[in-house]
Amino acid sequence: MHAIEKFLFEIYPYVCLAVFLVGSLVRFDREQYSWRSGSSQMLRGRSLRWGSNLFHVGILAIFAGHMVGLLTPHGVYTSLGLGVELKQMIAIVAGGVFGVVCWIGLTILMHRRLTDSRIRATSSTMDIVVLLLLWIQLTLGLVTIPYSLQHPDGSVMLVLSEWVQHVVTFRGGDAEMLAGVAWPYRLHLVLGMTLFLVFPFSRLVHIWSAPVGYVFRSYQVVRRRGGARHV
Repeated sequence: MHAIEKFLFEIYPYVCLAVFLVGSLVRFDREQYSWRSGSSQMLRGRSLRWGSNLFHVGILAIFAGHMVGLLTPHGVYTSLGLGVELKQMIAIVAGGVFGVVCWIGLTILMHRRLTDSRIRATSSTMDIVVLLLLWIQLTLGLVTIPYSLQHPDGSVMLVLSEWVQHVVTFRGGDAEMLAGVAWPYRLHLVLGMTLFLVFPFSRLVHIWSAPVGYVFRSYQVVRRRGGARHV
């Protein structure tokens, strides 16, 4: 068991990071025509609007919260007068609200993709795998909230952020740091790393293409019987 944990929290992070970076570069260089999100709006639009909007609002907020919460050194926010306890409570409340929003949106998208035969037919195996991984990851994130409320001093949050900062600064992840951390947190970390591992092989690569120009583009004319409409 110790060997497994040592691999998962000391070696696996760098395997995932290497595949994430190199795989994304290779995918962009060799398969640019597959670099897309693959919309299925024409097949079923209403549920896509609700599910996609809720999912994207939630996931962007969660991602930003994780980046700031985990990567900001402890001394930075305490020097600004933000205590560890208050920081954890903000993370619990904001993470809980946006986590639920994202979970609802993703559940709608999963139901839509798995139950509509036309959309299912246009979905790849990786599409389904990524949706399931994201759904489980979100569920685990929500499961950690009651555990966080059991230690309002923010001690576990400090351990998790220290481990992440060790990994991203190439000081090496330390499995011993996480020895006393509850299983939902550790499984949440492993699934999070796994998402980075599968990222280059999925439609998630479209995240790299920040759609800034999309906001300023001219209308696209979609022609159909009886006339045309602008979208």
